[in-house]
Amino acid sequence: MSFSSSVKEEICRELTNRKCCSVAECYGILLYCNTFSSKEIRIITESREFAGVLPRLFRRAFGITFDVLPDISEQRGKVTFVISDPAKLARIFDTYGYGGSSLVAHHINLSVLEEDCCRVSFIKGAFLAGGSVTDPMKRYHLELVTDHYNVSREIFPMLLDMGFEPKSTSRGGNYIVYFKQSEAIADMLTTLGAPVSAMNVMSAKIEKEMTNSVNRKVNCDTANVLKSVDAAQRQLEAIRKIGQNSGIESLPERLRETALLRMENPEYSMSELAAAHAPPITKSCLNHRIRKIIEIAESIG
Repeated sequence: MSFSSSVKEEICRELTNRKCCSVAECYGILLYCNTFSSKEIRIITESREFAGVLPRLFRRAFGITFDVLPDISEQRGKVTFVISDPAKLARIFDTYGYGGSSLVAHHINLSVLEEDCCRVSFIKGAFLAGGSVTDPMKRYHLELVTDHYNVSREIFPMLLDMGFEPKSTSRGGNYIVYFKQSEAIADMLTTLGAPVSAMNVMSAKIEKEMTNSVNRKVNCDTANVLKSVDAAQRQLEAIRKIGQNSGIESLPERLRETALLRMENPEYSMSELAAAHAPPITKSCLNHRIRKIIEIAESIG
């Protein structure tokens, strides 16, 4: 099961007890479903949980049944619900105050959504019919898709009023409002009645942040090791050059001590090399000695 399917399953576990919210949820479904016109309502879904609650939701909101009601226990893949009876369509259109107008799907009648709970139910219906959310382990993306420009334009300020900050775009003749921030997606899922899925989003974010932190540390440590190896190699080359020309014995006693320790311990870091001296010296003192050794090697030409 996809993450989006599991979210819809969680949302569908509880039906609203208020008729106004049922009407609002159906409104969101209708404006984001496949077809909503004065001639036909057609709702197509892959979600078995959504398909299971649709008949009850429409009976509660409008007191009607679907003209085409699929057997979700036998059908696989997508299932289709259809209402084509003119009397049923008229009742639905009257509920939203459009009296059978063919333009009902093109605008949101805000008088149906005056209560905060009804707005939440409306967004819930829109998500069940035309929404999706990506697995948060892959990326953060939640969207609501409709083929009605005005509906997408009018739901935008509604979401703003509810405290969200969506973005909008269009794709293939459809109009989309979407979220790409993990916190916004988690808040939206919680609002829609999917707190477990919201926690999964935040858990995924924490896990990815920890993985990224570990990777950054590993990359940083690797870079430091490579830097130390390059520095040690340069020091060894300088010491060998001096040995091949004037000999290590030609170096002053302190520089000779440092050169011999480096040759004996090529894998030591600067801190370890400083501590290997007898008595130990500071890193600053060691750096000074190394610089002198390299200067002597460079002066040989």
